[in-house]
Amino acid sequence: MALPYPPGHTFPLILAPMAGVSESPFRQICRHMGADVLISEFLSSEAIRRRIERTLEGAEFEPVERPIGIQIYGADPNAMAEAAELITRHYQPEFIDINFGCPVKKVVQRNGGSGCLRDMDLVRDIIRAVIGATHLPVTVKTRSGWNDETRDPVKIALQMQDAGAKAFTLHARTRTQMFSGKAEVINYEDLDAVEELKERTGGRGPPKKEVSPS
Repeated sequence: MALPYPPGHTFPLILAPMAGVSESPFRQICRHMGADVLISEFLSSEAIRRRIERTLEGAEFEPVERPIGIQIYGADPNAMAEAAELITRHYQPEFIDINFGCPVKKVVQRNGGSGCLRDMDLVRDIIRAVIGATHLPVTVKTRSGWNDETRDPVKIALQMQDAGAKAFTLHARTRTQMFSGKAEVINYEDLDAVEELKERTGGRGPPKKEVSPS
């Protein structure tokens, strides 16, 4: 799962999409500070297909922001496909990213974001629908599962890869974990999962943990 866009460096800095934060001025500041690849804040596929002006404004970007991806979310494959086609035709980013990671209640209640992880058949249908609607590379961002019982980031990644995703970004927490714990201190179980995921998909990830000789 090699990156489908020119990263600029061996280990690129990719701006994480953040709702209400990753707007064009912020992205341009991050580019100036060294970000190799930018991603928009996540945009509702339903709002895109209905041409909601405020949402469409979130897909706008300046040439200096390339390479850039537009991130969309939703639980209806048809709506996701329609949104991907519109984004491709009118905005022409380098890639389209699908959000399967947002844990916010109002998104999950409609099966959007990480809510989709409760139905992997739906996840595959969404990815394939989006791929069928655009010539651009399609990438995904996801959590490691809905809860501890369904947590299996490697299986999820391989299923997404089989559906046609070109690259995969993992948030190692499950949806039920929300944002608990310290993001900078992921436990070894999570690091092991990320390392296995990297090896199984040919991707990038954190270095293997070092074991003290003592």
